[in-house]
Amino acid sequence: MTEHVRVAPPFTPVGVETTPTGVQSTRVLRRRRFLVLFLNAVTYIAMLAVMAAIVGAHGWTMVDMALLACFAVAAPWTVLGFWNAVIGLWLLHGRRDGLAAVVPFAAAGNAKEPLRLRTAVVMTLRNEDPARAFRRLKAVKDSIEATGEGERFAYFVLSDTSKPEVAAAEEAAVAAWRAQSADPERIVYRRRAENTGFKAGNIRDFCETYGRDFDLMAPLDADSLMSGEAIVRLVRMMQHHPRLGILQSLVVGAPSKSAFARIFQFGMRHGMRAYTFGQAWWVGDCGPFWGHNAVVRIAPFAEHCHLPVLPGRPPLGGHVMSHDQVEATLMRKAGYEVCVLPEENGSWEENPPTVFEFSSRDLRWCQGNMQYWKLLDLPGLLPMSRFQLAWAILMFLGVPAMTLGIALLPLKLLDGEDAAAFPAGLAIGLYLTFLVMYLSPKLAGLADILLTPGGVARYGGRLRFLAGAAIEIVFSFLLGAITTFRIAVFMLGLLFGRSVVWNGQARDAHGVSWSAAARGLWPVFLFGAAVCGALAYLSPAVLAWSLPLTLGYLLAVPFAVITASPALGDFLLVHRLCAIPEEFEMPPEIAALRS
Repeated sequence: MTEHVRVAPPFTPVGVETTPTGVQSTRVLRRRRFLVLFLNAVTYIAMLAVMAAIVGAHGWTMVDMALLACFAVAAPWTVLGFWNAVIGLWLLHGRRDGLAAVVPFAAAGNAKEPLRLRTAVVMTLRNEDPARAFRRLKAVKDSIEATGEGERFAYFVLSDTSKPEVAAAEEAAVAAWRAQSADPERIVYRRRAENTGFKAGNIRDFCETYGRDFDLMAPLDADSLMSGEAIVRLVRMMQHHPRLGILQSLVVGAPSKSAFARIFQFGMRHGMRAYTFGQAWWVGDCGPFWGHNAVVRIAPFAEHCHLPVLPGRPPLGGHVMSHDQVEATLMRKAGYEVCVLPEENGSWEENPPTVFEFSSRDLRWCQGNMQYWKLLDLPGLLPMSRFQLAWAILMFLGVPAMTLGIALLPLKLLDGEDAAAFPAGLAIGLYLTFLVMYLSPKLAGLADILLTPGGVARYGGRLRFLAGAAIEIVFSFLLGAITTFRIAVFMLGLLFGRSVVWNGQARDAHGVSWSAAARGLWPVFLFGAAVCGALAYLSPAVLAWSLPLTLGYLLAVPFAVITASPALGDFLLVHRLCAIPEEFEMPPEIAALRS
């Protein structure tokens, strides 16, 4: 397919090497990456040296070596998160040109030139509630029409639904929508008989059947919602820069009645901005792709982003589940930039309403990321792209390492060392440093809101904002214990062929019974009871220090029940606790869903 638009490349000084769009110097990006590498390496090595001094203070045992190995695997993700947050906060409040330094092409989105590129808005479905999904797609269409650029867009529902009754409801819903629409030819429904290649295969089929008629596509999930202004702005950037292959803005949680979703997305909302700002500063043209709420250039995607079928059987063989990061690396390999616009820009999704739905999503991501082992040697990838795949693997490898490290604590107390001679001060210092670094994206996000004029007002005022922050930090520690244990057990199961599949999800708020919570989480509680019971017997002081990381095991069952409780959700909603800005100033797209 040929480009419908040709624009002159931006001016670049003679002799300066740039990224494909011509707006960023590769020399500057290399300096940033070396700086981030240096900061992370020095911090990581220093923490590893301190850990070695602690566990090996009185000679080395097998337990000591295992503890050091667990720390070595678990720490890198926390260290990089810390530096991303620090850099992001500096860019947001220490520089006047922070956004321009991160995304110099962003100004093109503010141009008032009419759109000439054709964009397909595509929503992928598999056994989802059709009425729920179609309300979102209709709201997107209405919002785009309100911008005056509607004629450049078409809308596709790409169904991989396997349940006949759901498929029938989809067909009825699209027929009713088309009957009510003034332009039914721009609304297309297509259903595949087989879920070949999962969601990536669904998108691939669209590119091969309809893609030649469009320049861009905006993929949406069943829970996605985007404003017309946000989509048009991204399209304008793509129109002005033909070498932008994938452009992704921040995706934030939509208002929810679920207590679990409200608290989780409150922390994500302020925690992701500084982190993503810092990451985008040095990642540059090799950014991530989250698979939805983005704009993708179809021609290079269709030509270069074919996903390989991995050798072997599932769970690690077969079709790639976590397709988005791989597609990002292949798009960059083809000479097109993959970038993140680190702004809250009219792009929403829904977060899981219970700990079980949240954990199920994590397990799908875990299995998909573990498949990247077989993709690390893909020929022609840029070093940054290869790093992205390796880092996605390490993100989940750190989870069982941390869980095993906690399990080894009682054994460390049994190795016969003189407690008086143990470097307790050093151990406490490293532990507190680790916890602060673990929380740093959240803390940087809190600082960002507090430092931004009018920031806390968007969250209902300082008192309400700080109360929500305190609730969310406690929540994140309790949730972390549950999810890390379940992921660790799941990763062990991967070695024996355990697998999950992509299917419909429960997205509406609903309660969890005590019996269901106990059936699902008794292994978490049993693990916590064993570890905490041993620590209580051997050293109550160590148990007390461990509680930020271990209390969640003991409270797993009540945590699941209480955070899913409709009563708690109503309480938070009435008192506007853990509320996000859209609850205080509701955008028309979200209001349309409510009506």
